[in-house]
Amino acid sequence: ISRLTTEQVIAGWKQYVKRHAGLQRAEQLITFAKRSVGATKALHAYKIHLDQLLEEYDLAQRQLEQIAHEVHLVLERIPYAQKLLTIRGVNVTSLAGVLGEAGDLSGYAHGNALLRHAGLNLAEASSGKWRGKMVLSKRGRPRLRRFIYLMTMCMVMTNPDVRALHHYNVDVKKLKKMKSIMKLCGKVARMLVGLAKSSEAYSSAKVFPQSA
Repeated sequence: ISRLTTEQVIAGWKQYVKRHAGLQRAEQLITFAKRSVGATKALHAYKIHLDQLLEEYDLAQRQLEQIAHEVHLVLERIPYAQKLLTIRGVNVTSLAGVLGEAGDLSGYAHGNALLRHAGLNLAEASSGKWRGKMVLSKRGRPRLRRFIYLMTMCMVMTNPDVRALHHYNVDVKKLKKMKSIMKLCGKVARMLVGLAKSSEAYSSAKVFPQSA
C-alpha cells in the first residue's frame, strides 16, 4: 500500500465497493502504511492466517443468515408478530428476543406484568429500617430486559413519534435522558402487550401521544 498512489488505492476500492472512502481517506491509508511497524517477514504465513479469518467471517455470516431465516419462519406463525414488525424501530431480532424470553405476549394481563417479568418495574431500595429511593428492581429476566431496552433505543433513534416523546420528556418535563428511556421502556412494553391482545392495527397517535 505504501508504494501505491491515491488513484491506485481508490481504483482498488472500486473493485469491491460502490461507495469508496474518498481521496482523503486514501491519502491517510498510504500515510499510515508508510509509518506502519507491521511485520515484513513470513508474509505467506500471514496471508494464510488472513484467509482463515475471512473464511471464519464468511461462515459466521452464513450462520447468521440461516438463523435469521429460521426466525422469520417462526415469527410468521405468530398472528400478531407481523403487526408489531410494521412499527418503525421494531426489528426481527429484538422482537424475536422479547418473544423468546417472555413467551406469548397475549397471555399477559397488562404491560406492567411484562415489565415485572423483565425486572423493569420500580421497587424501593431498602434494608431493614432504612428506606431508600425507588429504583429498577432488576429481579426479572436480564435478557428480556436487554431486548426491551434495545428495542426502545432503536425506536428513539428511528421512530419520529418516539423520538419526539423522548425530547418532550427531556426538554419539557426535565427528565434525565436515561430516566426518559426507562419511562419509554414501560410504554413500549405496554404497547407490545396491548397490540398482542388486540385485533386493532398499530396507531402511533394512540400508543405515543405527544403530550404523554
